[in-house]
Amino acid sequence: MKIVFMGTPLFAVPILEALAKKYEVALVVCQADPKPGKFPAVKEKAIEMGIKVFQPLKIKDDYEEILKAEADVLVTAAYGQFVPTKLLKKFKKCINVHGSLLPKRRGGAPIQRAIMDGDLKTGVTLIEMVKKMDAGVMYAKGEIPITEEDTADDLFYKLSILGRDLLMENICDIVSNHNLGIPQDEDEATISPNLTKEEEKIDFNKSAFLVVRQIHGLSSNPGGYIMINGNLIKVYKAKIVNGYNGKPGEVVSINKHLVIMASDYGVEILTLKPAGKKIMPASSYLNGQRLLQIGDVLV
Repeated sequence: MKIVFMGTPLFAVPILEALAKKYEVALVVCQADPKPGKFPAVKEKAIEMGIKVFQPLKIKDDYEEILKAEADVLVTAAYGQFVPTKLLKKFKKCINVHGSLLPKRRGGAPIQRAIMDGDLKTGVTLIEMVKKMDAGVMYAKGEIPITEEDTADDLFYKLSILGRDLLMENICDIVSNHNLGIPQDEDEATISPNLTKEEEKIDFNKSAFLVVRQIHGLSSNPGGYIMINGNLIKVYKAKIVNGYNGKPGEVVSINKHLVIMASDYGVEILTLKPAGKKIMPASSYLNGQRLLQIGDVLV
């Protein structure tokens, strides 16, 4: 089996590694470098493994290099661009490793939004790649719970391992047509679009459960933030705490613990990052700060 693999972030790396150990990966395709000297995680791994890398700016206009690989199977995992139908038709099978329990959460941010929206479980679905976004037949599914502590980083890792194992268990049956897949129910389909800048600001008008989920869903990229006296502070980990009263956004503790009220309970910020500094425990930030006072309201 000769494969072209398309993926960009860390999520795709375990999948690439597993494929390359068992099959011939003729070419790796990923997004452009984010800045000079900084490579996508998949590119770094491909170079380490001695696999040729192709980085088209717009794959719909530039895919001749992919055809030259003369592969019969295309596998994608969080690549980041729509793959044109005319390219998909060049392969015997086109398989996508998608980070949700389809048909729920099609789109570009299913993992982050599963956390932010309060889902109790998520998973990975292997699907056929078709013209319509994440709408192909489903070959296999695997699911895991979302825990109170899970951040997006945690879930990306867990799902990448789940996706790797699911693909390796099923790819031979898919390619040989022993697994033809089942159609998705379009009536159950939902969309999880890419995150917006506006969603990065933490909204304490929500329940404490959803505030913590917003913080964890944005962690660590791009990272949610709060504003303290005009200073933007990134926040990465939090938990719900009882025993506090106040209005949403009100600072109710700065004595070793930074607690801010949500609409029902307190939210303790556990790790944060002031501008120009490293990520630190909130307790370390409180030791030296002079900006916050009890009763301040973060808006």
